[in-house]
Amino acid sequence: MGQLIDGKAIAEKIRNSIALEVRKLKKKNIQPKLGVVLVGNDMPSQTYVGKKQQAAEAAGIDFVLKKFPTSVSKNKLIAEIKNIQKKEKLSGLIIQLPLPDKLYTSEVINAVDPKIDVDCLTDANIGKLVMRTNYIFPPTPFAVIAILKELNFEVAGKNITIVGMGALVGKPLAIILSNAGASVITCNSRTKDTKEKCLMADVIVTGVGKKDLLRGDMVKPGAIVIDTGIVFENGKMFGDANREEVLSKASYFTPTPGGVGPITVALLLQNTVLCAKHNSKK
Repeated sequence: MGQLIDGKAIAEKIRNSIALEVRKLKKKNIQPKLGVVLVGNDMPSQTYVGKKQQAAEAAGIDFVLKKFPTSVSKNKLIAEIKNIQKKEKLSGLIIQLPLPDKLYTSEVINAVDPKIDVDCLTDANIGKLVMRTNYIFPPTPFAVIAILKELNFEVAGKNITIVGMGALVGKPLAIILSNAGASVITCNSRTKDTKEKCLMADVIVTGVGKKDLLRGDMVKPGAIVIDTGIVFENGKMFGDANREEVLSKASYFTPTPGGVGPITVALLLQNTVLCAKHNSKK
């Protein structure tokens, strides 16, 4: 029987470090501030934004939320994103995803100034990630790295399979792990032998948002399984993995909720503080 990874405990360590750093910055008259752009009335998104606000304020980070209706046009949203960056002295700005399909475009994402892009989604920051010139990392992929560090797991030379190649998790995580010397296998919706690729892995990371996508017969004994997927069913949150089946095979497993999520929020705040420090030097 595998062991559950306590994401809340890992996140608390990070948040304690952040609060200490914020106090130091305030003594230098540097006040970290996080802005969030929220479009529409998606309930999970509103819940996540609320958690981000609560965590930010608890760490001493100022927080500002800008809400827009689903009907907002692309050009209007881009103009408003640029406007908030002019008016507010932000250390970090995120556009809460998912956006309505018509708005989820490169132009909208890249309206965020790369210097305060704490989600690391802009073309400029993805490029820096590839070239290893970055000083911040995408929060959810780096939550995966934080978990592996907590387990004293050295990724260099290990086989790691990523199921799901989205812009938020899979793609940037593949870059980070490859840069760290791991042998990375990626699976997308067209991959025909996902089970075989998972059975080869020392670590499996999922990021799809499909309940019971990863079953016990896809996990080799002793593998580490990190589930970043989120799906809601009858008002209840689930990850990609079948918890009972995977726990019977894996050595370690992240629960949903309480696994990757709290660490992601903590690392988003960490990025906000790092940007506040970095930008104050310029």
